[in-house]
Amino acid sequence: MAGGRPKSILILSDDEREALLRLVRRGKVAQRTALRARIVLSCAGGSDNQSVARRLGVTPATVGKWRGRFVGRRLDGLLDEPRRGAPRTVTDDRVEAVVVRTLEAVPRGSTHWSTRGMAAASGLGRSTIGRIWRAFGLQPHRTETFKFSTDPDLVAKVRDVVGLYLSPPDRAIVLSVDEKTQIQALDRTAPMLPLRPGQVERHTHDYKRNGTTSLFAAIDVATGHVTNATRERHTAVDFLAFLRRIARTYPDQELHVILDNVSTHKTPAVRAWLERQPRITFHFTPTSASWMNQIETWFGILSRQAIRRGSFGSVKELIAGIDLFTGNWNAGATPFAWVRTADEILAKAVRKRPVISESRH
Repeated sequence: MAGGRPKSILILSDDEREALLRLVRRGKVAQRTALRARIVLSCAGGSDNQSVARRLGVTPATVGKWRGRFVGRRLDGLLDEPRRGAPRTVTDDRVEAVVVRTLEAVPRGSTHWSTRGMAAASGLGRSTIGRIWRAFGLQPHRTETFKFSTDPDLVAKVRDVVGLYLSPPDRAIVLSVDEKTQIQALDRTAPMLPLRPGQVERHTHDYKRNGTTSLFAAIDVATGHVTNATRERHTAVDFLAFLRRIARTYPDQELHVILDNVSTHKTPAVRAWLERQPRITFHFTPTSASWMNQIETWFGILSRQAIRRGSFGSVKELIAGIDLFTGNWNAGATPFAWVRTADEILAKAVRKRPVISESRH
């Protein structure tokens, strides 16, 4: 006999099923309420807590909690329980009106609500509006961007690239390659005021542009060692020149090169060169997923630590700064630790698409 506590038997009426489906389908409903509805619907389909937890990305304890709450109190069990303290002075209807207005309307002439604007519109205090928003996880002042890959070969490319990170071929070198284009040599219009006790580093907000350079770089995934080169431009000719440098840097080893789908990586000249290099294999990340390329992480570190707060009187000074940073990096290089499996990445991509499509209903 299977171990563990027996699960509560969950049977839905037609009206309850329809109510739960409305919660799931309504794109602007609080996400935690929609999740509770999904849990109940999944349990009513006969699945056990473990299966539902894996499918929805929650813990079995969470599934058990909402299964039990629904069995005991039906739809009311999905609501948050009242908290201890002084009696509420704001009714449920007024709270609901604030939540609905926040989700389904915007103030005239603005793109989103502020606590001041919602307080004026609802007749409640700003602190009350803040508490309601926090309780329902609403943050109208914030926005985020997202992008997911529509690559038809998404699954194959994710498994290919992650496989190279987690289980590289024996006696082969895995390189993550890309270019950082149009890096500007910016020179501040006045000398920087250095860091002092009680005073952060300060510099002028305006600057003089002294030209640009494009940086090509490859990081050895196993060691963290970086090979780089700067060029005036970032054409296919420049990329091919960098590929030849990589081939010279690793003259006798089998090379697996991870790179994104930019057009300069796929020109006839590049393909022809690759055909003459049987020891070198290209592995492309999915479209809109260049974050899977580890060199992008290194570019971010370079920008934060050596470029963004720098002052460069010429492109030559900028290149010297990049080379100095790269040399210091290589002196103590360590590899990045890739921790996400292909299954985890693909599961997240699959979960994101239904959420996006539901929000359009």
